Amino acid sequence: MNPTQPSLFLSPLRVVGLSKSYGGRPALEDVTFSIRPGEVLGVIGPNGAGKTTLFECVAGLLPAAAGVLLQGDHVVDERARAALVFYLPDAIAPWPAQPLGWALDFTIGFFGGRAALRDELVRALGLEPLLTARLGTFSKGERKRALLAIGLLTPQPVLLVDEPLDGLDLRQSRDVVETLRSQAARGRTLVLSIHQIAEAARLCDRFVLLGAGRVRAEGTLAELTARAGRGSRAGGDLRARHAEAADLEEVFLALT
Repeated sequence: MNPTQPSLFLSPLRVVGLSKSYGGRPALEDVTFSIRPGEVLGVIGPNGAGKTTLFECVAGLLPAAAGVLLQGDHVVDERARAALVFYLPDAIAPWPAQPLGWALDFTIGFFGGRAALRDELVRALGLEPLLTARLGTFSKGERKRALLAIGLLTPQPVLLVDEPLDGLDLRQSRDVVETLRSQAARGRTLVLSIHQIAEAARLCDRFVLLGAGRVRAEGTLAELTARAGRGSRAGGDLRARHAEAADLEEVFLALT
């Protein structure tokens, strides 16, 4: 196998009937959606919609009250889930006393990650000047790009990322979008919790619209637009992309 390529899973994953409550208050209610091999799936929702709880349950870090993760017709058990899914939370700050270069090499060694991707990700995410700097000294944007590199080096075919663009400026956001799209083109499946709707429209193949712990809609932008009763606009130029972002904003407001 090419070491820069993830091991692909051939059957779509399906989250079915996922529910979770805190103190009797529902955080997720009967959440069901699919994850297709090699796609970038955007989980879109406002703060408090349940995105982080959803990711923690899908990754197996948080026990759900109900629901299963299926691969084809088979329930994905705890051991299989650990080999299939890696979750990168938002706002974590691991190994603060260690330099970034050490963290990248440790990720490759400990997780059996993709060593051949290391230098490429360092260049793509603008991390060269930070390789010898301690992670605890990083700004929010620097830490976010460093963590994305760590996540992308892991071997699991499905990567869940909580708020991948939070804390990034315009140029950094574009670099991250290009990097994520490049990794998806190689077969890595990305599930992104994201609230920047304009960036989501540029980055994601499909969307799950989450509101108050429930899935309000799932599909491509064209499918969601049709469901919301709006005409979609297609095209590849800058004006068309802005139009698509505006469409997604209106669709989100209409369906949630």
